[in-house]
Amino acid sequence: MKHRAGKAAGMFVLSAAMTMLLAATASVSAADQIAIGVGCTTGSSLRLRAEASTSSSVVTQLDKSVAVSILGKQDGWYYVGFDGKSGYVSAEYVIEDQDGIFTAPGRINGDGVNVRASADPDAQAVATVNKDAAVTVDGFADGWYAVTCQYGTIGYIRSDFVDLVSDEASASGAADIATQYLGTRYVYGGSSPSGFDCSGFTMYVFKQMGVSLPHSATSQWQSGKGQKLYSASELKSGDLVFFNDPSRSNGKACSHAGIYMGGGQFIHASSANSGGVIVSTLTSGYYNTYFVGGMRV
Repeated sequence: MKHRAGKAAGMFVLSAAMTMLLAATASVSAADQIAIGVGCTTGSSLRLRAEASTSSSVVTQLDKSVAVSILGKQDGWYYVGFDGKSGYVSAEYVIEDQDGIFTAPGRINGDGVNVRASADPDAQAVATVNKDAAVTVDGFADGWYAVTCQYGTIGYIRSDFVDLVSDEASASGAADIATQYLGTRYVYGGSSPSGFDCSGFTMYVFKQMGVSLPHSATSQWQSGKGQKLYSASELKSGDLVFFNDPSRSNGKACSHAGIYMGGGQFIHASSANSGGVIVSTLTSGYYNTYFVGGMRV
């Protein structure tokens, strides 16, 4: 398996009875099932099918060289999960990982998920992450993923709480979380769903991703938490964006912050006309004039 998705591999063997049980549950979300291994796709536009048959309906298509969780095996087919979906792929187009060491992007699919010190449900919880938080999956063993959270904590999460995803899906997690709070009122100093100011909003969203940010636009810009981007053309969904209107900044580096959504739009908590959490256009007007840069955490 290529090291972006892993080095080819399989981990352990299920009993025949368990294999048949997993194979029979294609209609159940991958989020409800513990993986028995990890594989890497070898074909482009690979069809993920609802049943183990070339005549079965197509659930979605998979790109080449992406990591998939292996949930079961049946007559030359792998039953796999990817990006919250599950289905069957011909074993001809999947290489199964053999050593449990690989790197792949992942996304948390539930709230209050514990990151544990070892691959054991009774092990100490070293952190808690929420739905849509991005993690890097560094390996697999006995139904658990070894993970690195975005703020650097290393630990283990049971595989049914992590969806293996594409790089693009992982990166956009902050924007996905942010849109859940559209319409929330603006409150100066606010940093909760009862009311946000601009940096309180970005701080709250990234906290759900496992990233700790300070509570001011300037402090976030100067925090050193990520890679700074100085051109709007470099931005990707999920990047922080910063602005500085000299009339509002009191001499500080930034006066406003938001989260880029792609397509020239960003989401932010605006004090203008009691707007609250809204979506605005980055590339024209006020925000284009005062754009300072972005930051990829």
